[in-house]
Amino acid sequence: MSGFLDSFVHQHRSSGTLVVQPRMGFGAVQAMRSGLRALAELAIPVVGTLTLDSYTRVGDYVTPLQRLADGEQLNGFPLVSYPASTTAQMLKGLYGPSYPIQVRHGTPLPLEVFRRLVEVGLDATEGGPVSYCLPYSRVPLPQAVKAWSESCRFLAGETDEGHIETFGGCLLGQLCPPSLLVAIALIEACFFRQHGVRHMSLSYAQGTLAAQDRGALRALRTLAHEYLGDVDWHIVMYTYMGLFPETPQGARRLIRDSAQLAAQAGCERLIVKTIAESSQIATVQENVEALLLAAEAATAAGPGHVDTEFFEETMLDARCLVDTVLSLDRDIGRALLTGFATGMLDVPFCLHRDNRGEATAVIDSRGALRWATTGRLALPPESHRNARHREVDSGTLYHMLRYISDRYDGVAGPPHEECATRVD
Repeated sequence: MSGFLDSFVHQHRSSGTLVVQPRMGFGAVQAMRSGLRALAELAIPVVGTLTLDSYTRVGDYVTPLQRLADGEQLNGFPLVSYPASTTAQMLKGLYGPSYPIQVRHGTPLPLEVFRRLVEVGLDATEGGPVSYCLPYSRVPLPQAVKAWSESCRFLAGETDEGHIETFGGCLLGQLCPPSLLVAIALIEACFFRQHGVRHMSLSYAQGTLAAQDRGALRALRTLAHEYLGDVDWHIVMYTYMGLFPETPQGARRLIRDSAQLAAQAGCERLIVKTIAESSQIATVQENVEALLLAAEAATAAGPGHVDTEFFEETMLDARCLVDTVLSLDRDIGRALLTGFATGMLDVPFCLHRDNRGEATAVIDSRGALRWATTGRLALPPESHRNARHREVDSGTLYHMLRYISDRYDGVAGPPHEECATRVD
């Protein structure tokens, strides 16, 4: 039982059908099985998800079962806490070639998660040494890089077609210019390959302007062909990862737009949020409704536009970032550490101590994410010159964080250029 995710995605890519996937996870075994079964019964191509709980993400495998025994709920499935036989029985009769299941976990130290997912018969997961460290934890980046090196080698050695989806394209994606997202996704994918993984997917999070996203997704695919020509890969897009609309109509519009964008850009898979995203953990029915909405919107999507401007600038910046970092050391893990230590890689508004925090971004009058300050980023000279060169104050940051939720909820934005409320 291996390689189901890749073969499933390839099968539907050949017919031009977008595969949809939720971020669903429940603590109780029966609830998790019921959720997976409900998705498996849908008449659309779906990848099942075991999203793990927040205790597992920080290496606490005892508290989850205590919480469940006390009658409380968890925000995900405690894969490591349950005996492997329990989870294997839960998956029995569901997981297979027509219904792959991926483990989504959020931990910077994933070896125990990898061990358990292999033990229960799964082989697909996601994350990365940067993307699951900087935004989610206080774990030092060198420790995360070492842990991911070991975990990748383990997965490659214990499975025939172990699959990892880099989360690099979602790295605080709501306020990150796309070139950095594309670059981190590619560098993490190269890291996976260096440690033996030959099946992977590259993520990209929907941003603030569809035209910019189309250009970035085209750049990601173009560069992936160049850097990853000898591995099996596909592109997975995420419905917006920042603050979600609070109204049902706003949330539905955003989900539909994300699905149309993914279809028009030729993405193979879409991670779908729900209309309940802003207020609570989604129910099974809410996940089902969101997946059906996304699948319908993707099917109805017309042809995409060719956005040369955003494609060319993203290509130029992302290639410079990737080439510079990969040239720092033959060992990509060490290259990543040097890149962040020197500021050649720098994530806007990320407070992790191993991120210099000198680069910032703004939303321009068209709704595109632009560099405000570039710090020491390994960007071409013209990109440094074209930055806005302005400080981002707390008011601007607040409005940027709310930009998408306010726009789709129909809330008027601030009356200045940098956070215009125009919908692409």
